[in-house]
Amino acid sequence: MTVSNGGWYVNGRAEATESSTLSLDDGDIHVCQDGPRDAPALLLIHGSASSVRSWDALVPLLTRAHRVIRIDLLGHGRSAKPADRSYALADQARRAGVALDRLGVEHVVVVGHSSGGVVATALAEQRPDLVTALALINTGPSLDAFIAPQSTAIGLSQWPPSDEQIRRFASTGFSRAGYQIPPELLDDVRCMTLHTLTTTMQATRDYLEQQSLPDRLTALGKPLLVIFGADDRRWRSSSAADYRAVPGTKVELLPGLGHSPIVEDPPRTVTPLLAFTTIHAVRVD
Repeated sequence: MTVSNGGWYVNGRAEATESSTLSLDDGDIHVCQDGPRDAPALLLIHGSASSVRSWDALVPLLTRAHRVIRIDLLGHGRSAKPADRSYALADQARRAGVALDRLGVEHVVVVGHSSGGVVATALAEQRPDLVTALALINTGPSLDAFIAPQSTAIGLSQWPPSDEQIRRFASTGFSRAGYQIPPELLDDVRCMTLHTLTTTMQATRDYLEQQSLPDRLTALGKPLLVIFGADDRRWRSSSAADYRAVPGTKVELLPGLGHSPIVEDPPRTVTPLLAFTTIHAVRVD
């Protein structure tokens, strides 16, 4: 395990992120860890065409109370991008579970942003012994909630896309047109292959077509927090109410924020998240 150059600060002191690569049977998975190793574990799963970097601003707000684990799903970020492996949601979730096993994690609260929340749900279905609770951030409950783009943002005949194409693709991920998208998030799209981009996005659609997330989550019976930027331009924010069908679910709407509140306003996003994880996280003995 190596220490990355990135980091965060506690009481004015720099704290380095531990970055490692786990060799799985079907591809290498990049993992980042922050915070005390004996604190309750929190797994953060990014959305489509993103990476562990989408959580950077949130991490220092979580590490006082948690061992924070982030992974790049296969096909994303610094993880492998093979053309001959499955990107189905069940396989992405299985890899996340294997990564946690390798790290010695026995219980975890899983937080997913956008399609990362779909992967989180699949992981809880596969490993109910491992996942104690889930928090979904701007994760559409079903395809009925999806807001179709007005035009194709990235020409699929051209790869890699131009900077302008990536900006158009990413623009609906924020509350308003013209939002200054962090350059590292644009890099996350550029570093993917056309195959991994299209295949992973199709995998999310396939999973949601099979069964809605509220139906899946009701069957699981896990504690659930749903956070939604009220000005989401990819998924109807009113669809957050669909999750109330899951008994005991807490729903938090964040006015003025869009699809990516973890980037637009980390402090507002983390407040309900920490209140939830403080109750449901399992401390290491």
